[in-house]
Amino acid sequence: MAIRVLIADDQEMVRAGFRAIIDAQPDMEVVADAPDGVIAVAEARRHKPDVCLFDIRMPRLDGLEATRTLLAGANGTGPRIVVVTTFDTDEYVYGALRSGATGFLLKDSGPTLLVEAVRAAASGESLISPSVTVRLLERLTEPVPEGPKASHVLTERELDVVELVARGKTNAEIAETLFVSVSTVKTHLEAVRAKLGVRNRVGIAAWAWEHGVVG
Repeated sequence: MAIRVLIADDQEMVRAGFRAIIDAQPDMEVVADAPDGVIAVAEARRHKPDVCLFDIRMPRLDGLEATRTLLAGANGTGPRIVVVTTFDTDEYVYGALRSGATGFLLKDSGPTLLVEAVRAAASGESLISPSVTVRLLERLTEPVPEGPKASHVLTERELDVVELVARGKTNAEIAETLFVSVSTVKTHLEAVRAKLGVRNRVGIAAWAWEHGVVG
């Protein structure tokens, strides 16, 4: 079954370009596009896409608020959202991921990364533009001064998985590193997500940096 994608961007040429790239893939289809955040939310609720590509700066409702609106109360059942933007600023990156976005991609990343980001989001993983990943986590996650230690919250094996997630490893890479199956990695990640109360692996990675699991 094809991955159903919604595109939201206030520039018609950008929407057309993304549509051409995605519709050219044998396992993807664009089900709707929108010129602003209000229409994007309405179209997402109507078409129920697997993945949404949201620009940040859009009229009426920006991409961050559209993300929060769609995911509010979804409890993991909402669409996966990848923010695709021109603006590589810490505030935007952090805001997107804290709002629940699965990935963050710069518009100049090229068609290959765009397609990879859609596939990663559809499979429950995340892709963040390499140029912002390490900087994002190192600079924007502040250590938690108080509270339970990481080792008191997660098991030793869960901490191993979380550290690798924070270093940007995929499920397959984590499985290879820890000599376990991909399904076992997914089981650990779901347990971790539930314990930490975060939406996705990006939230897991941020928690890892905040709590000194990786440094």
